[in-house]
Amino acid sequence: MPQLTINGKVCDFEQGQSILEVALANEEAIPHYCWHESLSVVANCRICLGEVWAPNPRNDGKLEAWPKLVPTCQTPCGEGMVVHTDSPKAIGNQKSVMEYLLVNHPVDCPVCDQAGECHLQDYAYQYGRAESRFLEAKIKAPKKDIGEHVLLYSDRCIMCTRCVRFTQEITGTGELIVDGRGATEQIDVFPGMGLDNELSANVVDLCPVGALLDKDFLFKKRVWFLTKTPSIDGLTASGDNLTIEHAEGSVHRFKPRPNPAINRFWITDEVRYGWKFVHSEDRINMPSVAGMDPWADEQANEAWMTALTTAAETLRGKKVGVVLSPMLPTEEAFRIAEAAQALGQEVVFGLGPVPMHGEDKTFKDGFVLRAEKAPNARGVRSAVGTLGEVHEWDQFLNAVDGCEALLVTGNYPSAWCEGDALAKLSRKPMVCVDTLHSPLTEAATVVLPGATWMEKSGCFTNATGTVQAFERAIEPVDFAKCEGWIAEQLLAESCGDAAEVFHACAIRERLADAGISQLANVVVPEAHRAVESDMTTVEI
Repeated sequence: MPQLTINGKVCDFEQGQSILEVALANEEAIPHYCWHESLSVVANCRICLGEVWAPNPRNDGKLEAWPKLVPTCQTPCGEGMVVHTDSPKAIGNQKSVMEYLLVNHPVDCPVCDQAGECHLQDYAYQYGRAESRFLEAKIKAPKKDIGEHVLLYSDRCIMCTRCVRFTQEITGTGELIVDGRGATEQIDVFPGMGLDNELSANVVDLCPVGALLDKDFLFKKRVWFLTKTPSIDGLTASGDNLTIEHAEGSVHRFKPRPNPAINRFWITDEVRYGWKFVHSEDRINMPSVAGMDPWADEQANEAWMTALTTAAETLRGKKVGVVLSPMLPTEEAFRIAEAAQALGQEVVFGLGPVPMHGEDKTFKDGFVLRAEKAPNARGVRSAVGTLGEVHEWDQFLNAVDGCEALLVTGNYPSAWCEGDALAKLSRKPMVCVDTLHSPLTEAATVVLPGATWMEKSGCFTNATGTVQAFERAIEPVDFAKCEGWIAEQLLAESCGDAAEVFHACAIRERLADAGISQLANVVVPEAHRAVESDMTTVEI
């Protein structure tokens, strides 16, 4: 494999790779703003310029310096090249670029949402001046409301054009443009149009400075107080990789997590803002039993003991219909099914309704917006299928009349059982494990508060059959419990023994041994841990 040297480090490369790509792949930092691996190369920020020495075939292959600094994001690698981005000449360019970018910048880091994760801020510390030499008045640029989710602070913009290229090359919608020339150049939307596509908020993630901001997160939390937990989309069948950013038990935002095989670098706005039900006032936070007075918070242990005992008696020795929600992780659905088998004389398994909204939509770069709004229908079918036949929702409703009791799991982000389905289920004694109050929980004999996927561990199987694991980000709200824990308690009620501790990884191993080979090598993503910066300060 051909090699080149970048800042003293020998690196392998493939033909066609740029110097910057190879440097980043080898953990050799080169400052950059406009370059992004999913977008076209424009080389307009100029901070990545480096000195290049290359063999000259007309001079017996001796190394000769190229006459000018070149953009490393645009320059392809060559065998035997020697590249310096830390030489006095390269650093002088980086300092000049930073001084130029800050000429009209308001330098309002204390009130900027991007503070703490801003490339401009980082490079200003590394290459910037302590004092500005610019004595003239700064050009003022307006703030703009450019879409449902996004604000544009034009005076912070460094014109990297990532956002413009995103709407042209990724979504193909082209809402954003570059307007004006020179010092008056600005990002804008076409008159009468707004930033209105299903991936619109990804421009906030792409922006390397604080110019494009998320309305929902604006002034809510400083990023250094957030804990970042890698997770999976728990709302649709896409299986998009994301990071849950939370603090003190509350979720504050979702960010996409790169995965070239699944979602590349993006998540839909639907997923990004779909977590609000976790902290909804309609969350069920205490067990309840029909005909009994509600329990106070200090009676939570008594409430759970009574509710679990009543639930077991409701199901014991009967023909039980079990609704297994496609919103549940594979391991929990399997364990709930086992608990129903242990308590009931006979069981009928049914997969909960799988919401479908329109048809799949493929964007210009191949990203797919899934019409299926359930994360794990395939995983539930596969796992519970090792215990018995799993009926689709309509088939299950036809079989409900023959059941004597029901065990129903929900976990949907909104009311999911209405009309004829609600009427059918409401006629039977029912144990309902759900997260939100609804007409179904009002009709249940016993209601047990479940946990959302952010409050538990497990795995989902997406629309393409890819199995992905995730870990708990926050604790369940108030006195809610994950469905795996509830299943273990019901199993203990069935045999009179002490309940086992639910471990998703142990259930995965059992299912892999039972023949579901996809679960054998599932890797849990490593959680983000804060590290001390190794950035060095350059003396001016």
